[in-house]
Amino acid sequence: MLDQGSNNELPPIPAKRYFTIGEVSELCGVKPHVLRYWEQEFNNLNPVKRRGNRRYYQRHDVLMIRQIRSLLYDQGFTIGGARQRIEGEPGKAEASITGQVIRQVRQELEEVLLILRR
Repeated sequence: MLDQGSNNELPPIPAKRYFTIGEVSELCGVKPHVLRYWEQEFNNLNPVKRRGNRRYYQRHDVLMIRQIRSLLYDQGFTIGGARQRIEGEPGKAEASITGQVIRQVRQELEEVLLILRR
């Protein structure tokens, strides 16, 4: 399991449409039972459920989970404080997620550029 360091230490998010709870657990550095608990606490976190109540997370869900993780583990917010921060200030939450997406895409493009230069 990953340590509870900053989001910069987390692995890059693969280019997939849906992720299982196990994949999201590894990508975000939290256990599956924590993800299920956060679904109850954060209304914005609502993965698609298919056959047998299996959860399938999309990229925006993974980014939201990383933001929640950062608020709780890195910045020291309580669950209520993190919920208020995310739901009460949607502009800032979206800007943070947009910034994360931009950083991720830039990193992936730089990796592709290195491969092409070889």
